Amino acid sequence: MFHKEGHRIIIISLLIASCLIITLEYSINTVELKFLLKLLCLIFFVLILQFFRNPKRKIETNDKSILAPADGKIVIIKEVFEKEFYNEKKLQVSIFMSPFNVHVTRYPVGGEIIFSKYHPGKYLFAWHPKSSELNERTSVVIKNKVFGNILYRQIAGALARRIVNYALEGREIKQGDESGFIKFGSRLDIFLPLKTKVNVSINQMVKGGISEIA
Repeated sequence: MFHKEGHRIIIISLLIASCLIITLEYSINTVELKFLLKLLCLIFFVLILQFFRNPKRKIETNDKSILAPADGKIVIIKEVFEKEFYNEKKLQVSIFMSPFNVHVTRYPVGGEIIFSKYHPGKYLFAWHPKSSELNERTSVVIKNKVFGNILYRQIAGALARRIVNYALEGREIKQGDESGFIKFGSRLDIFLPLKTKVNVSINQMVKGGISEIA
């Protein structure tokens, strides 16, 4: 129900909310004000719970498709020059993850992880054009039998201050399995061959491990 990356924060948030509610009960005499502040504490805790939710999904693997690596909205579909790994032009598809999306990231294809690297960086807003180059991020490349080498990049945003990456070089992974987690909103880029037929459009909402982006 809730992702393991959120267990500690959920427990701490529960303790904080509980302490605040108990304190309010004995420190404020105005009934309406007391009720309002308690309600705000509960809303805070519910927001934490919804952020770390991890709903079970039935992943249907397909060697001939590339699945969305995360929940969110398609914000970029364009040709770019990718210089970290390919050093050539690729088709970039970017998914913006708001604080209200499920923040589990998933492998878009199956295969062998041949590249996995963490980059410390800034915390520009995820929609900033330079965020993919300047922000804290991880880059992962999967060697797939059908599509070749597929690079996806987890990018931290203004609120997202921690990226969790499960991808280890040399590991064989399955399409749709969890590849990591990004805390509190961010963006995920995936780089495809130029002639790839994309099945999504700008502003379209997608679900990680479910929606086919190509």
